[in-house]
Amino acid sequence: MIRYDLHCDQAHEFDGWFKDSEAFAKLAKAGLVECPACGSTAVSKRLMAPAVRKAPGVKGRPDRVEPARAVAKAPVATPPAPTPDAPPALAGPVPAQVVALLQRMRAEVEKHCDYVGQDFADEARKIHRGESDRTGIYGEASEADAEALRDEGIEVARIPWVPRADG
Repeated sequence: MIRYDLHCDQAHEFDGWFKDSEAFAKLAKAGLVECPACGSTAVSKRLMAPAVRKAPGVKGRPDRVEPARAVAKAPVATPPAPTPDAPPALAGPVPAQVVALLQRMRAEVEKHCDYVGQDFADEARKIHRGESDRTGIYGEASEADAEALRDEGIEVARIPWVPRADG
């Protein structure tokens, strides 16, 4: 695993762990690396200095010397006004344990449910009316569509969708 210092096009700084540099490049190109502060997917790596190891047998020095880094805090940005269909944004970075839990949840949903994409509301109605097999589904729906499904007595839930754990 490799940790990168990242930043988005809105000048927010954060870090991320990836299997390797190729995994980061692939996820970033697909728009799956997201700023935890604003949700932007225009994310790139910051310049990082490598760690330097000491020569074997040198006493009085630590085994690993981390280079000094200046960290400039990004200015606090005003989040964009939420649209009626947009889910509420998180207030800050998501703790690693929560991300790991959400990644496990995503893996279970993908393993046991069928992806229906933008047709989620229509497919949920078909299942509810008995026109399709009763099976778990997941996909995208606007908040208005989700509310309409709830009003019709169809059980739906919105879950945070995080990048896969396998990078």
